[in-house]
Amino acid sequence: MEKEMLAIAKLKKFDGALEKFMGWMQSEEGMSVRKSVAYPEKTIPGIGPDKGHIMFKVSVHNEAGMKEFAAGNNKLGKKIFEECVEEVSLWELSQIKI
Repeated sequence: MEKEMLAIAKLKKFDGALEKFMGWMQSEEGMSVRKSVAYPEKTIPGIGPDKGHIMFKVSVHNEAGMKEFAAGNNKLGKKIFEECVEEVSLWELSQIKI
């Protein structure tokens, strides 16, 4: 079942952290991990004004895998998370009719 989630990552403070992390996320390896937990084509990214945070609204099809990935425990993503990510917060989203 598809579920909308919001992930906000606080990046470690070093020059190029955002670029390094996003480069991995867009790499073949990063895309394979992302595809295993969510639909990358539906992902909506956002970057904090100081480039110290990054946000992703994702359409998740593997909730357990998404939690593992966001926690930095995915086998392929662990190294980049240890290097670039300080912490990640993950929320479930539900639509509100207005």
